[in-house]
Amino acid sequence: MAVKIKLKRLGKIRQPHYRIVVADARTRRDGRAIEEIGIYHPTYNPSKIEVDGERAQYWLSVGAQPTEAVLAILKLTGDWQAHKGLPAPAPLLQPATKEDKRASFDVFAKTLEGDDAKGEAITPKAKKADKKADEAEAAASTESTEA
Repeated sequence: MAVKIKLKRLGKIRQPHYRIVVADARTRRDGRAIEEIGIYHPTYNPSKIEVDGERAQYWLSVGAQPTEAVLAILKLTGDWQAHKGLPAPAPLLQPATKEDKRASFDVFAKTLEGDDAKGEAITPKAKKADKKADEAEAAASTESTEA
């Protein structure tokens, strides 16, 4: 029996999330699975990936073949490199905390304090009004030069 490590799709139409499962190669995509070894939520920012590395190593060692999508996920988590004996990849990005965001904002705000910023917002409507005024002045000046 050929065993594959593949993704089982769950969720709504435009909100997919997946379970990483070990299943017989002949079963349907969302069919019966032998074991669930992880989850993958691509719509989160950054995407959420959790893999039980010990179980993934076991199934890879007994000959389970990952699909292309699962292989990419296993390479991100480092389980594929551990199976092949390659060096581990860089750690995955962690979401920034509110303190980190606030600190970066404060640094940016300090750099702007020295600038001669007027603090005025220029909206597209204001730009259009300025263009109309300029065109009116240009038309008036051309009429006065002709007369």
